[in-house]
Amino acid sequence: MSSHNTNKVLVTGVAGFLGSNLLKKLIDNGHQVIGIDNLSMGRIENIQTYLDHPNFNFIEADIVDPGTLENLNHSFDVITHLAAFKIPRYGNAVDTLTINAKGTENILDYAKENQCKCVLASTSDVYGMSPDIPFKEDGNCLIGNSQVPRWAYAVSKLFDEHLALAYMEDYGFPVVLLRFFGSYGPHQHLTWWGGPQSVFIDCILRDQEIPIHGDGSQTRTFTFVDDTVEGIYQSIIRPEANGEIFNIGANQEITILELAQLLKRISGQSNEANIKLIPYDRISKGRKYQDVMRRVPDTTKASNILGFTAKVGLEEGMKRTFEWQKSQTKEALQ
Repeated sequence: MSSHNTNKVLVTGVAGFLGSNLLKKLIDNGHQVIGIDNLSMGRIENIQTYLDHPNFNFIEADIVDPGTLENLNHSFDVITHLAAFKIPRYGNAVDTLTINAKGTENILDYAKENQCKCVLASTSDVYGMSPDIPFKEDGNCLIGNSQVPRWAYAVSKLFDEHLALAYMEDYGFPVVLLRFFGSYGPHQHLTWWGGPQSVFIDCILRDQEIPIHGDGSQTRTFTFVDDTVEGIYQSIIRPEANGEIFNIGANQEITILELAQLLKRISGQSNEANIKLIPYDRISKGRKYQDVMRRVPDTTKASNILGFTAKVGLEEGMKRTFEWQKSQTKEALQ
């Protein structure tokens, strides 16, 4: 399908991990992009290459501030809403809930006024502790105890999903909801915010213990960022995606312990991975804690409607990510 119907795209969170990788894809495909980011978690370095590009305009602003969108004197074909705050494991639950709720409401109000399509980032976290593996988009979301802070992120994204679908029904503009599974790769955040692989690589590069929560038997699937971006891009350009929810992810399941060992092997260091298992009650600093033991997507729907299948294998993707993070760490250590 040609991209002329989606020539002008607004991307929130453009300087973040997914936003900056999506920006490259959009520019390479000839779209005009306006990107918004308040740089609280995103980095200007992630989008440095494009700051002078004629098809890109960067606005440093906060989408929670209603004035940010009011001041946009553009009409857009599609809004891709990636800006969010996540993982309130160590505090910040208020930020997670309010930024995700208010930011999304502001974006949907803007889409309603301009009657333009809105693609929203959700998360595999919304499935919570559902025992129905692999997770299907029309399956149940099983959220844990409200006194466990980790669920604040999942609940904020579920609220965003419901709000988006309600706006679509009441105001007649299309929305697409994307549930991402463990995206990783260049430009990922180098803390827990970026995922366990970020932290594990950092520990290996600095010759430190690799911290693993629980016994490491919990499984995840990890999706290389080029694949995630392809899923987002197809959702933007394909009208048949409108009104749908999609799992965007890879299907190769790995335990967190195996992930640490894989990254250690990729590093080329001959000694065994130095792993430290941290009991859950120690992570949560006295607050209640629950983990998800398995998280695997059913991607049949994304394959059928978007033509999306993750192509980059886990080992290949982790090798590329390790090399990128090594180059970042070298710069930081110099």
